[in-house]
Amino acid sequence: MAESAADKVDFSKGDGIVPVVTQDFASGRILMVAYMNREAFEETARTGRACYFSRSRNRLWRKGEESGNFQTVREIRLDCDGDTILLRVDQHGDRAACHEGYESCFFRALDAAEWRIVDERRIDPAKYGANYGHHQPAKTGA
Repeated sequence: MAESAADKVDFSKGDGIVPVVTQDFASGRILMVAYMNREAFEETARTGRACYFSRSRNRLWRKGEESGNFQTVREIRLDCDGDTILLRVDQHGDRAACHEGYESCFFRALDAAEWRIVDERRIDPAKYGANYGHHQPAKTGA
């Protein structure tokens, strides 16, 4: 039986998941870091659209399923240890890879021992609804 691309990824080191660095194909900017399990990797490789494994939701997370800010994969690379993936993508929709509405999740820079926002927000994430992102809406009432 022929070995699949997923067989080359060492999912055993991270209890079934590996880190994924996602980079904008055109600019080279790092957009985000996420995780994949084997199923997410296979779907990504098969469809050409980024699919991750959400540790907080304990399920597959198809990038853009709520916001429309999906990623088409231009290239998949594997590091020398076989336990970290680099996705080079085209970011679509509002071009916000970050659930806080920024192009990149790395929108803060350390300046004189303080974290400062150094990028402009592309979109107010409230546009996508109250349940968007990692946080559930606050409960009201008694």
